Amino acid sequence: MKKLLLIGIAILGVFGLAACGNNDLPQSLKDIEDRGYMIVGLDDTFAPMGFRDNSGNLVGFDVDLAKEVGMRLGVEVRFQPIDWDAKVLELNAGTIDMIWNGLTITESRLEEMAFSNPYLANTQMIMVKAGSDIAVMNDLAGLKLGVQISSAAEDAVNASDIFDDLGELVKFDTYNSALLELQNGTVDAVVIDEIMGRYIMSQNEGVYEALEDNFGEEEYGIGFRLESSALRDEINAILNEMIEDGTAAEISEKWFDEDIFLT
Repeated sequence: MKKLLLIGIAILGVFGLAACGNNDLPQSLKDIEDRGYMIVGLDDTFAPMGFRDNSGNLVGFDVDLAKEVGMRLGVEVRFQPIDWDAKVLELNAGTIDMIWNGLTITESRLEEMAFSNPYLANTQMIMVKAGSDIAVMNDLAGLKLGVQISSAAEDAVNASDIFDDLGELVKFDTYNSALLELQNGTVDAVVIDEIMGRYIMSQNEGVYEALEDNFGEEEYGIGFRLESSALRDEINAILNEMIEDGTAAEISEKWFDEDIFLT
């Protein structure tokens, strides 16, 4: 019994130290500048926002934006791939300073994170194999629908009228896995961010199709710890500068062939 009591006290001590440590996490721009780097959390399979090129280098629209912000701050940007299902835990534990990777602003996430101003518009698109008989959302009744776990797509499907009529909602760690299973026929359709879906379709002509129906419109933002509103405000100001001097448009045109940055 005494041994168990000592183990329990030790475990509580670890949690206590972790809680105290959270008070020392960088919350402002000055904290980041004093440390000399900022840590950006991302899913490194989410093209074209943040993903690996054929040489294994991390590239993407959000990657370029973050690097430009870091350059203007005079700090190093360190990118940290994370488990998307654990993104809030990673943020609150201090292993990352922000989530910058096609992160949809939702009501539930607003309770867990401080968000930047929205910078891109998006929809939750329905992708099917080319030549599929699925033409409208109601055709999904009785079928298997794939989503990424803990994604805005999962939330949107759960809140939809079609949810109770689905055969099964299949959850994947990454969209790459979901699309692979779509090709294999394990699922009949995938709900995916239009930003990513359109990019994948452009790289794989004739492989996929998109339905006109979608699971709702939304906007992307950068997610910070709730206590980091000062850091959020300062990065908002830098992004506004990038919009005004045309840098944001240049980065957008590089990845989308047009300026889709919200102003």
